[in-house]
Amino acid sequence: MNDLSRAPVRETLAPFAIIEDVRPRIDDGRFAVKRVVGEEIEVSADGFAHGHERVACELRYRGPGDTSWRAVEMESLGNDRWRARFAVDRLGTWQYGVACWVDHLSAWRDAFLRRTDPADLRMHARMGAELVDACAANAQGAAREDLARWARALREEDDPARLHEIAMEPSRLELARRHAPRAGATQSAIFPAWVDRERARFSSWYECFPRSMSPQPGRHGTLADVEAGLGRIAAMGFDVLYLPPIHPIGRTKRKGRNNSPSSEAGDVGSPWGIGAREGGHTAIHPELGTHEDFRRLAAAARERGMEIALDIALQVTPDHPWVTQHPDWFRRRPDGSVQFAENPPKKYEDIYPIDFETRDWRSLWQTLREVFEFWIGEGVEVFRVDNPHTKPFAFWEWLIAGIHREHPRVIFLAEAFTRPRVMHRLAKLGFTQSYTYFTWRSTRQELTEYFTELAHDPSREYFRPNCWPNTPDILPRQLRDAPIEAFAVRLVLAALLAANYGIYGPAFELGENRPRDDVSEEYLASEKYEIKRWDLDRPRSLAPLIAKVNAIRKAHPALQSDWSLAFHGTDNDQLMCWSKRAGDDAILVVANLDPRHVQSGWIDVDLRALGLSDYGAWTVEDLLTGERYPWWGSRNFVMLDPRRGPAHVFAVTPGHP
Repeated sequence: MNDLSRAPVRETLAPFAIIEDVRPRIDDGRFAVKRVVGEEIEVSADGFAHGHERVACELRYRGPGDTSWRAVEMESLGNDRWRARFAVDRLGTWQYGVACWVDHLSAWRDAFLRRTDPADLRMHARMGAELVDACAANAQGAAREDLARWARALREEDDPARLHEIAMEPSRLELARRHAPRAGATQSAIFPAWVDRERARFSSWYECFPRSMSPQPGRHGTLADVEAGLGRIAAMGFDVLYLPPIHPIGRTKRKGRNNSPSSEAGDVGSPWGIGAREGGHTAIHPELGTHEDFRRLAAAARERGMEIALDIALQVTPDHPWVTQHPDWFRRRPDGSVQFAENPPKKYEDIYPIDFETRDWRSLWQTLREVFEFWIGEGVEVFRVDNPHTKPFAFWEWLIAGIHREHPRVIFLAEAFTRPRVMHRLAKLGFTQSYTYFTWRSTRQELTEYFTELAHDPSREYFRPNCWPNTPDILPRQLRDAPIEAFAVRLVLAALLAANYGIYGPAFELGENRPRDDVSEEYLASEKYEIKRWDLDRPRSLAPLIAKVNAIRKAHPALQSDWSLAFHGTDNDQLMCWSKRAGDDAILVVANLDPRHVQSGWIDVDLRALGLSDYGAWTVEDLLTGERYPWWGSRNFVMLDPRRGPAHVFAVTPGHP
């Protein structure tokens, strides 16, 4: 590396060098690529000049708070393509760009090597001395003196053989190149990179409704009950506990059980119906507890290596204080009443959407930002944002940038099951993680195509998937009336295909599979509208399997990122095979997509993806069962009985013990 102040980007000459196609970049630098602390950013670019001129390229970068740039020389990949990388070691916004200039020293050296006539050789040595003099003028101290001695030797030596030795001294050539004038230099645009903490790349989420956490039948659950249950959730290996909204729930037009448009006495309503006389988005439902209870819960979670993710839903009930305090924040119908939410013919009279086009938008935006800042002050650094795609992109870009300037550790998960371009725009403008279409992908072809896109499409530079097999809103078709084995295989797929995943907790671990009707994805007796009593000690609970899978994830770096994902062939469409690798840590998974029948077949493994030679012995250890198998070559046989387990999760080692 060298200090850029020694060699200005642009001298008196016009820029001769050309830089094109710098990667990675998002919309020509409009948005930032994403990394986490400790990762590298590999940058490549085309760099060239006219005719036969040689060029050199340099990657330049600086981190948050840096006033000067650092640089690293780029290596040639051939065909005018160049590459270098740098590591990011702290949170915040980084910047990088590429410089390219005519490399007269390298061109001189190459030409010198081809000369044989002694007189011509001496003349060319003196030409090199002039180039070295120009380099010495940019240097100081010992470097300047060393370069000056080299220039004198090139001028004074007569012996051709000795001239070759002097001219080709690699250490002096490298010293000269570091101080060479950057004649005809060009600087690319500067591109941003946002660097998060590690949990942005690798996390395991567990969602539960606090009001259903009471161990006593007939009593509304509390935040203290959630705290008492942290040990069980932590034992399953989760590091993020996600809570639906914990605010007061409106009474006007409150929804009844099974999403009934009218409620009865004792109906508790939906947590997403936010706002009552007790308060709004910064208040806590009185039956859940107090802010002190919440702070204690957050602290207890941190002690167990977990943190609380809070749901932020920017909508209100007719009872929310904002309705009377800020009437201009809501649209009016011709009869003067507030416009409620609707998707004709459906009406949601218990919800008032916020009007982001209000003339009072500045006050509105600031108040909404203060909601996030309030909960950050209460110890929350992870937010799951409900339906962000129904709010303006400009609002989210402004809000997330503002929050990140003051609180770079904050993670935002976008709950947006919508059109791809909308989901990707939200990710570009700052959402840390994004929900995905995994919930509806079930066949081998669907899963392979989709996860290949997530892991290897250029959009991976900004779109971080967080995969959920179910949510309180979604009982997907593959889990409707399905056996517990179907939940087991969806767990393996979510947790081992993606580095970030989550489950809608008790409903998933207990195999809740009853749909409300034949067409919707709603659960029968949905927890969104009533308090549930979960039998967490049920014998066929998936809790032991979940704990084992999460332990495997935490023990193996290969499973803690997405980009190494590789798929391998099988001769049975019901068997799906993939691998991930980080250095010497290689994991190979074979899953049975059929939860009801034994499936068997041959798998064809790309051994290079596992770091193995094309032929020879290797050993696999099933991390779910502890069984070990000696394998040979790339083609091996597997058989999976869903009653015994949904998959083989193999740790791979070369050779046989």
